[in-house]
Amino acid sequence: MSGHRAEVRRLAHRRGANFSLGFRLLPPWKRRAVYAAYAACRIPDDIVDEAAAGVSRAELHRRLDDWVGELERTYAGRPGRTATRALAEVLRKYPIPKQALLGLVAGCRMDLERTRYSTFAELERYCELVAVTISDISLAIFGTVRDEANTLGRHLAMALQLTNICRDVGEDLGRNRVYLPEDEMRRFGVAAKDLRDGRVAGAEYAGLMAFQCSRAREHFAAANALPGMIRADARPAVRVMGGVYRRVLDRIAANPVRAFHHRTELPRWQRLTAVASGLLGRPFV
Repeated sequence: MSGHRAEVRRLAHRRGANFSLGFRLLPPWKRRAVYAAYAACRIPDDIVDEAAAGVSRAELHRRLDDWVGELERTYAGRPGRTATRALAEVLRKYPIPKQALLGLVAGCRMDLERTRYSTFAELERYCELVAVTISDISLAIFGTVRDEANTLGRHLAMALQLTNICRDVGEDLGRNRVYLPEDEMRRFGVAAKDLRDGRVAGAEYAGLMAFQCSRAREHFAAANALPGMIRADARPAVRVMGGVYRRVLDRIAANPVRAFHHRTELPRWQRLTAVASGLLGRPFV
């Protein structure tokens, strides 16, 4: 295995544990492509989220600009990094839309410019940029057999991103970010200060999180038909990835207070159950 292929594979398994269960079920050529795409998607996210303390917002924008330039050069056949050399190989076979990768960068810029979302409509636009773009990238590799695949891929992407938001409420506070819509927080009687102070044991936070989890579950349900609309060799991977995340969502919904204080992970038996259910063709919900 070439160096850049090995590096993006290691990154996918190290940083994308929930996704990698599904990745492993892809045929080798599609698996290599997904590893490369995943690495390319991690880079702008890490520029923003993994920056050292004290790095200015202007500098982070400059780094994102550099990444956009690298993407442009890659699509022109002149990659200059490990991740983009792997991506360039993939582009010879799979029509990954450049606009999806650029849209993801735009979503990462939103994280530099805002830390709150007034309404779900605002949050939904953010999710379109950081999650639905990844669905577009993935479907370009998986292959589709029905035009509706992209619409249902959007639902699955929204489900996964909303699950991440529910899972990471406490962690995101460490970056001074709250992705829960402010109008919905007010409706359930939860203030940003309550979150910062860790006051999440009451009925107010329980109601808010039940509402958020229910919305994510609706997107899972809307995506149930997606596997049948993609190429057969990618269907088990998609079923497993969706199944893993839906089970994470269930654990958050069952104990939102614990999820606030501790990152929600699936025990081994549930991961195996998700794999088995995916291989058997079970729906997400």
